[in-house]
Amino acid sequence: MSNRLFQGIIHQMKEAAGRQLGVIDETGTVISCSELVRIGETIPNATSVFADNEIHIIDGCTFLCLKSHVQTTYAVFVEGTDEEATKFAGLCCVSLETIKQFYDEKFDKSNFIKNVILDNILPGDIYVQARELHFTGEATRVVLLVRTEGRNDASVYTVIQNLFPDKAKDFVISINENDVAIVKEVKAGTDPRDLEKLARSISDALNTELYVHALVGIGTAAETIRDLARSFKEAQIALEVGKVFDTEKTIIGYDNLGIARLIYQLPTTLCEMFLREVFRRGSIESLDPETLFTIQKFFENNLNVSETSRKLFVHRNTLVYRLEKIKKITGLDLRSFDDAIVFKVALMVKKYLDSSPTKY
Repeated sequence: MSNRLFQGIIHQMKEAAGRQLGVIDETGTVISCSELVRIGETIPNATSVFADNEIHIIDGCTFLCLKSHVQTTYAVFVEGTDEEATKFAGLCCVSLETIKQFYDEKFDKSNFIKNVILDNILPGDIYVQARELHFTGEATRVVLLVRTEGRNDASVYTVIQNLFPDKAKDFVISINENDVAIVKEVKAGTDPRDLEKLARSISDALNTELYVHALVGIGTAAETIRDLARSFKEAQIALEVGKVFDTEKTIIGYDNLGIARLIYQLPTTLCEMFLREVFRRGSIESLDPETLFTIQKFFENNLNVSETSRKLFVHRNTLVYRLEKIKKITGLDLRSFDDAIVFKVALMVKKYLDSSPTKY
């Protein structure tokens, strides 16, 4: 790639420079040159150029490395050791760095996947770029979103990347200072429990190696490249909904959100109206903590009075008295399935409103 990419620039600068110039790789081999016969030649001692970003003089030529935020793998050489040679070497580096950065951004698979999941690429361009990158578009993939708390350095990304060594199939992408997305290729029909185990292994690795607490959201399977953006959004929603309704969970799958997913997507004005209608006779705030705890346990035990009283270590009649008190305040009898559903949803809506959502 680089020899063809650089050769066009070197050829155009040949006349302006009026002297021989070219590019070597980290082995000292000439990969592009204004004198085509030199391509493939190895320049002795040229590898010393890559030790720093300083100007080097070797065999009557001026050498200067291309700067890169990852690592330096190419250097420009210009015939001569005078001041003009140094200037031409600097100009060549700027030109080649710019064209290489543009090429890397356009033809890098990880960057392509990042643009897809963030919806930064037009749908019509997705498959065009996929063909240019020889990217398999019809494989089944799922997006996992890892959100860390308290540590934002590159070591988090490194640990996650080491867990997915197959860079041809799996992509680890830094989204922002707290979020890292994993686009994982899976078999069609993969059991969601296997994805939860994978997410657990990521969370455990970060906790063990870096003492970092991490939350992992899991999207649903994407059958095509275009569906990756949907899977990513689902993983985001899973984390956001989990933050409101399942604060104790660290692994949250979009498939397991249930009614919480629906409530989270409702406008707050509609939620407030619903609460006013449900608790027309009395405010939910009038219920004391002990009563709310009783309600929680009653739901956890599937509206079973005997089992709930046993778990609460209270007499059955005491629990019945508490349920009657709730009915008197709210007008809802939790022993009735329909009323229990309404009350359960109302509690979730109240929790959602208390989280102070700002998206509406």
